[in-house]
Amino acid sequence: MDKNTIITKVNDFLVDEFEAELDELTPEANLKETLELDSLDYVDLVVAVESEFGVKLAAEDFVGVETLENFYNLIDKKVN
Repeated sequence: MDKNTIITKVNDFLVDEFEAELDELTPEANLKETLELDSLDYVDLVVAVESEFGVKLAAEDFVGVETLENFYNLIDKKVN
């Protein structure tokens, strides 16, 4: 799966599931601040990613993941 497809799918479910504004979803946007995520939201996010992409994510996968670009890269690495 190419990275543009990953970005599109991630952005789509962030808009649908987390009510994010599409224009806020820039690569440099802070994941936690932009989406206003709490710990339960992270669980929902992990479940959505695992369901959409068929990969498993663990807490340690999120070390250093602060921006959407980091998040896209994490999924890209797991998928490919």
